Amino acid sequence: MNGFERRTMRKKKDICRAAFELFCTQGVQKTSIAQIAKKANVSQVTIYNYFGSKENLLKESIKDFMEEKVVQYERLLEEGMSFLEIVEEIVFDKSESVRMMNYEFIQTILVKYQDMKQFIDDYYKNKAIPLMIRLIDKGRREGYINRDISNEAFLFYIGIFKETINQYELISKLSKSAMQELSSLFFYGILGEKPSNL
Repeated sequence: MNGFERRTMRKKKDICRAAFELFCTQGVQKTSIAQIAKKANVSQVTIYNYFGSKENLLKESIKDFMEEKVVQYERLLEEGMSFLEIVEEIVFDKSESVRMMNYEFIQTILVKYQDMKQFIDDYYKNKAIPLMIRLIDKGRREGYINRDISNEAFLFYIGIFKETINQYELISKLSKSAMQELSSLFFYGILGEKPSNL
């Protein structure tokens, strides 16, 4: 990859990050290309040249966000951190994401764009689940998770959370603080309670 290609990729990533943050906080409908261009410090023409439309940018920004999260969580698993340290990082990260989310953004993804829903489902199955199983295996090895809990039971457990989050009419009634608490409940429910040293 030459210097021009690297700069182009960097600029696309900057646009995706700016767009994702605005979509999350303001909602898709209330976010304009002009706002995204200003936040990313590029022209509107550049955005249209790279992505073609706001809809394509929305989809690419979600894909970019999810890819970054997988890389981030893979790095946590490879850095030699303990199971508890990794869980704390993930819970904090999830809380930050939830704090930023606008429910209209979630609804737009889940209801309007079926191809994105399929992408998210595939991503969950092929990337997120293997990562979660690696984390659970680590917790078992370190003695934090009951070895008698099978991967089958665990997958069913996280499936309950996933299916509920996909139901906009349910999550739209929850406060943001309750959504943050669910993130903690998901992880610390496995342990019984959050360890006092964290």
